[in-house]
Amino acid sequence: MKKDDIRRTVRARKSLLTENEKAEAAQSVFDRLEQMAAFMMADRILMYHSLPDELSTRDFLGKWSGRKHFFLPRVNGVNLDILPYEQTRLHLGAFEIEEPDGNDLTDIADIELIIVPAVAYDRHGNRVGRGKGYYDRMLAGSQATKVGVGYDFQLIDDAIDTDSHDVPVDIVITQSHTVIRRR
Repeated sequence: MKKDDIRRTVRARKSLLTENEKAEAAQSVFDRLEQMAAFMMADRILMYHSLPDELSTRDFLGKWSGRKHFFLPRVNGVNLDILPYEQTRLHLGAFEIEEPDGNDLTDIADIELIIVPAVAYDRHGNRVGRGKGYYDRMLAGSQATKVGVGYDFQLIDDAIDTDSHDVPVDIVITQSHTVIRRR
């Protein structure tokens, strides 16, 4: 399935969700994540700060930020910098995403678990992003466990067309499914 077709289909499905459906889905997905050994064992976790059409990470960050060390990406040209998450040190950055302030950059090699947003995932861990390649460039240099999260309809049965630079996730979690990629 072509990436642009997937983006259009998923965008249309997301537009039909109520605020209650979004909140319930986020709660379900992050409850599943909390039960995974990869999450329980990780201390240094790279999250994303959600856009309105993505599973909200706000409650999850609030719940765990005192017990885990969270990091968020910040756009720097064509790459992503990684900085510690502090609720009081955020600003509206590139693409209207809240990003961390400061200069205390963290190396991707120091991150143990990465929660990866995407438009869609297939059952092989391949993902469709928003089309800019930020996450693929960052993930290419990481040995961390990579977990994709999304709504049930973001996990598609058809194989996603991939390019040589695309980096798959190891696990995909939706409200009803947990898919572990075989290496």
